Amino acid sequence: MTQSNNKMIVIDGVDGSGKGVQTRRLQQALLNAGFSCILTREPGGSAAAEDIRHLLVNGEPDKWDSMTELLLMYAARRAHLRDTIWPALQQGQWVISDRFADSSRAFQGIAGELGLETVEAIHQISIGDFQPDLVMILDIDQQVALARAEARGTGEDRFEKKGGAYHKTVRMAFQQIARSDPGLYQLIDASGSIEDVTRQIFNTIQQRFDLQLTSPE
Repeated sequence: MTQSNNKMIVIDGVDGSGKGVQTRRLQQALLNAGFSCILTREPGGSAAAEDIRHLLVNGEPDKWDSMTELLLMYAARRAHLRDTIWPALQQGQWVISDRFADSSRAFQGIAGELGLETVEAIHQISIGDFQPDLVMILDIDQQVALARAEARGTGEDRFEKKGGAYHKTVRMAFQQIARSDPGLYQLIDASGSIEDVTRQIFNTIQQRFDLQLTSPE
């Protein structure tokens, strides 16, 4: 997969930050503008990766330790790339993903105390130098985000059960990651309305890709 074919945008952040809503709005705006675009997610995004997702997001928080989580995440990510992302990029489509590798850096590397060097070692073995064109991290108070996530009631709540202190560390980890490479990352204030967050996202895309998008109804 050559980087020149890459038209991948990731929206990441703490659980409950609004990633699902914003990735759907972004996909619709791109479709409305006449672009071919797929929407996907992690963990998951392909049949094999969705099988692994079920293992990761259900059950008690201590079901897996951080290293097992990391290995499962990268098994799912490899399947996701092979079966969904890379084929779409090769066909010239835009790929919008709800989460990608920075979730592993934040959740397992920093909050899970494995360290970023360990995550990067597994990352290189699993997927090499591949990265998206743009990662937007939705930043919001973790208690507000957790309340939103719990209100969804999907049952996929294993990570939410890890508690407020863990998710505060996850938020700080994402902030640290965003500061590490301003050319790749954009921190988005997700505390406002859905429209306000969408406006920030679209402004970022216009600056990065010279692409004018209109907010979908």
